[in-house]
Amino acid sequence: MSNSVNAAGSTGVVVAMDGPSGSGKSSTSRGVADKLGLAYLDTGAQFRAVTSWMLEHGVDVHDAEAVAARAGEPVLVSGTDPLAPTITVDGKDVAEAIRSEAVTAAVSPVATVPQVRVRLLELQRGIIAAALQSGGIVVEGRDIGSVVWPDAAVKLYLTADAAARAARRTAENGSGSVEATEADLLRRDAIDSSRASAPLVVPEGAVHLDTTPYGLDEVIALVVDIVEQATGSRAAP
Repeated sequence: MSNSVNAAGSTGVVVAMDGPSGSGKSSTSRGVADKLGLAYLDTGAQFRAVTSWMLEHGVDVHDAEAVAARAGEPVLVSGTDPLAPTITVDGKDVAEAIRSEAVTAAVSPVATVPQVRVRLLELQRGIIAAALQSGGIVVEGRDIGSVVWPDAAVKLYLTADAAARAARRTAENGSGSVEATEADLLRRDAIDSSRASAPLVVPEGAVHLDTTPYGLDEVIALVVDIVEQATGSRAAP
C-alpha cells in the first residue's frame, strides 16, 4: 500500500464501489485504495467463498433452506491490502478456488439467501469499522452504498456495456467465449437486480461512471479525483 496522504483526515473515509460484474470494480477499487493509502475489501469474494464452502460440503446451492441452515458455519477472513488481497475459509486459502466455473455458476443463488447476506453484512461492517480507525477503506460489491454502508463519504456506481464487460471478464479468466460470458453476465445481472434481499441498485447519491470508453488507469484517475474532491485531500504523486 502506498504511503500517501490519508484521504480521510483523522476520521477515516469509506469509498463504496458498486456495480455489475465486469464493470471494472475490482481493478479500480484496488488501484484507488493503493493511490489513497486505504484498505480494500472485495465483498463479492466473500459470497464466492461461502459458495465454495457450500459446494465442498455437498450443500444444494439451489435449496435456500439448506444453504440458510449452514450459513453460519464457514469461518471467513478477508485480507485488506489492495496490492495483495487474501481470503481464507476455515483457515484455507481459497483465493483461486472461488474463481472456478462451478463457483461462478452457483454464487448468485447463494447470494440471494437472506441468512447468508445477514451473516456477511455483519462481517463486512466489522471490517469497515476497523479500517476507519486507520484511515479508511474502499469497498466493492453490489449493495455497498445502499445497504452495507449507506453513510459512505463517497459512493460510485460503475457500469459498462455488456460486450465490454464480457470481453474484460473473458480476458481475466483466460478461457471461454465472449458470447457465453456475456450471456452469463446478463443472467447474473437479472438475478442480482431482482432478488428480494439487497438487490443491485444505483445507491442514492452515487456518482454513475460508465467505464466503457476508458482504460483502467483512466478510471482510477477519475475515481481518485472524485474522492479527493469529496474529502478535500490529495493523494501522493
